[in-house]
Amino acid sequence: MNLVLLCTLWIGWCAMHSLLIDASVTGYISRHAAGLTPYYRLLYNILSLITFIPLVLITTRAGGPIVFVWQGYYQIIRIVLLIFAVLLFHGGAGTYDLGYFLGINQLQTGEQHLLLADTDEFSEMGVFGITRHPWYLGSLLFLWSVLPRYRLPIFLAAGIMSLYLVVGSVLEERKIVAQFGESYLRYRQRVSMLFPWKWLMRLL
Repeated sequence: MNLVLLCTLWIGWCAMHSLLIDASVTGYISRHAAGLTPYYRLLYNILSLITFIPLVLITTRAGGPIVFVWQGYYQIIRIVLLIFAVLLFHGGAGTYDLGYFLGINQLQTGEQHLLLADTDEFSEMGVFGITRHPWYLGSLLFLWSVLPRYRLPIFLAAGIMSLYLVVGSVLEERKIVAQFGESYLRYRQRVSMLFPWKWLMRLL
């Protein structure tokens, strides 16, 4: 498959995924189609999934030259990164309400939670004392450790998704600050957004 077209498809998916969850879009729906609001998160997740799976299949079947390989002792690093990714996902799931993440709870309550949790407190328990966005960081680690070798199409897709995760975390930060203000700003001063350098500095 043409690499330019493949990259365009991935960038388009990221743009769609981000736009449909933007506050301007969700706000417009809540004002003009309030009856759709409880179903929106669930429909958003379904649309994201059914458009994501074909992209993954196309990318993995595109072939191409190998551009990056975890080999030798570096395989140990890959396994460690993969374990950290799983721990971050698991730790985040302990605070995030999966019902809100999937869009199921909204069908019952009709409420939307920006933090995907029932509480608006910014706890530093567990992984949230290490990084403010454990699922974003976990996704980044997973992208670059899930495979022992990366062919060019997969490498490019992983790069685009990595950039999207970083940009997405910045955009989400703006929404959280706008909604929660000073309480989140204090939390932000203590805990890093993605790479846990503040946590590492405390350890050292």
